Amino acid sequence: MRVFLDANILFSAAKSDGAIRQLLRNLTLAKHTLVADSYVQAEASRNIAAKADAQADAQAVRDLDALLNTVEVSAVQFAQSSPALQAAALWLPEKDRPVLLAAMALACAVLLTGDSTHFGPGYGKRFEGVIVCSPRQLAELV
Repeated sequence: MRVFLDANILFSAAKSDGAIRQLLRNLTLAKHTLVADSYVQAEASRNIAAKADAQADAQAVRDLDALLNTVEVSAVQFAQSSPALQAAALWLPEKDRPVLLAAMALACAVLLTGDSTHFGPGYGKRFEGVIVCSPRQLAELV
C-alpha cells in the first residue's frame, strides 16, 4: 500500500522517537511504500528550522534526512491536476489542498495526517481513491 505522509507526520517522526516514528518503521517493515512530495518535505524542514533550539534540532534535521531516505519523494504539479481531482479537494483550506492532490496524483491509498483541525472532517473518508487517516486509524487499519 502507498501511504502519503503529511508534513506534520514527517515533523513528528523527526522530532522524537515516539509512536509516529514507530508507526512509520512498522509500515516500512510490512513493505508498505512511504510517499511524500517536495511540498510537504519543504514544510516539514521549514517547521523544524523554525522551532530550532541548537543541538536537539540539529538531531531532528538529521533524523528528517534519514527518514526521507526511506520515503519516495516526488515533485508534483498541482496546476496540472484534473478538474475531478481539484473538486475532490475543495473541502480543505487552500494551503492544505496540495497535500491531498499530491496523494491522489501519486496513486496513494492513504493520506496519513495528524492535522485533525483541517483534515479531521475527512478522516475515514475516501477522495478519488485516497482514504484520509489519522495515525491511530492507520495503525488500526494495518
